[in-house]
Amino acid sequence: MQTFAKRIIPCLDVKNGRVVKGINFVGLQDAGDPVEVAKRYNDEGADELCFLDITASNEKRDTIVELVKRVAKEVFIPLTVGGGIRKLDDIYNLLNVGCDKVSINSAAIDNPNLITQAAERFGSQCIVVAIDAKKTLNSWHIYKHGGRIDMGIDALSWAKEAEQRGAGEILLTSMDKDGTKDGYDIELTSKMSRMLNIPVIASGGAGTMEHIKEAFLHYADAALAASIFHFREIDIMDLKRYLKDEGIAVRL
Repeated sequence: MQTFAKRIIPCLDVKNGRVVKGINFVGLQDAGDPVEVAKRYNDEGADELCFLDITASNEKRDTIVELVKRVAKEVFIPLTVGGGIRKLDDIYNLLNVGCDKVSINSAAIDNPNLITQAAERFGSQCIVVAIDAKKTLNSWHIYKHGGRIDMGIDALSWAKEAEQRGAGEILLTSMDKDGTKDGYDIELTSKMSRMLNIPVIASGGAGTMEHIKEAFLHYADAALAASIFHFREIDIMDLKRYLKDEGIAVRL
């Protein structure tokens, strides 16, 4: 029996103030107003919410703090926000308007010391390092700027460094699986989860309840998904009841 309840985390990918969803990081479709969508997930039994301003880093602008503030007012579950966070002040501003954790990706790659400083100033529990990984011949490389730039850095060694620098959690997205609905990258998720002592959130590829169960059986601590929830293909409480019946500890 697992000691900790596994978490279900819907993800709002936000572009131009709207929730969008794509496949392999492209071909974006509109999925609604972030405040309305967030409120719905809060009411439907999600454990946490993730809000990603997906073009902020590439457009070299800050996260949309005002919109985050409006979302935070509507939700009473932990809210993680990412996209466009480059310095400690950005983190402060987001925590100040009501988000619980921040997710850093491109800025952490450019300046790994940001992880260390952020963990020291705000506490590891607030700092999520997001990793967008794509399979190469025999490993996985990390990408920055919303999956646009291959850094040529091994994803597993980067996750280890992030943990050593004080990250409290890893948000691991498989770019190969993103939006495909054919399951998470179980091999990568399992390797990373077993190697680290901090939680790993599996992301990219959820299409069925079985896929989410599979991620949990392979050591993921939380499962993040977008389109299956946005387009009401899977109901969160139905999913949790299914997982509980399958012997996986969840909060009902």
